[in-house]
Amino acid sequence: MPRTQKNDNFIDKSFTVMADILLKIMPTNKRSKEAFVYYRDGMSAQADGEYAEALENYEEALRLEENDYDRSYILYNMGLIYASNGEHERALNQYFEAVELNPRLCQALNNIAVIYHYQGEKAADAGDMTASEALLGKAAEYWIQAIKIAPNNYIEAQNWLKTTGRSQLDIYF
Repeated sequence: MPRTQKNDNFIDKSFTVMADILLKIMPTNKRSKEAFVYYRDGMSAQADGEYAEALENYEEALRLEENDYDRSYILYNMGLIYASNGEHERALNQYFEAVELNPRLCQALNNIAVIYHYQGEKAADAGDMTASEALLGKAAEYWIQAIKIAPNNYIEAQNWLKTTGRSQLDIYF
């Protein structure tokens, strides 16, 4: 039984029914519809903390999906799982691939910056100031890109950029 048929609460069931109706009437090919089902099941599994199952669904959705924009969100969600499991390099790879397909995916740019910032702080704690500065510099670069796309988001990052002198942008609100 597909995951979407196992939903317990009213909102999930309602969403599933609506998504199924939309899926039937969408003017798209069968392959894209199949990819969407796997993507939806991946999101459901991810929300339930079933990361292995979510990744399996995302991988199948990625195999089927041909649209770069849609593929970018699949890769982004895979990156979220890897990051939450502490697999930062794998997460970065997914985020980079997502941004390559969708350069305006500011969430992925932000998450790249978050990982670099974390790694920069860890390097500083270990006493490696050269590596720390390089990583924090990368974090700043990616946060600036994300903020240019969504200037009202990432307020904490904007404050960090300003207080550390890493950005002179006047797009802050």
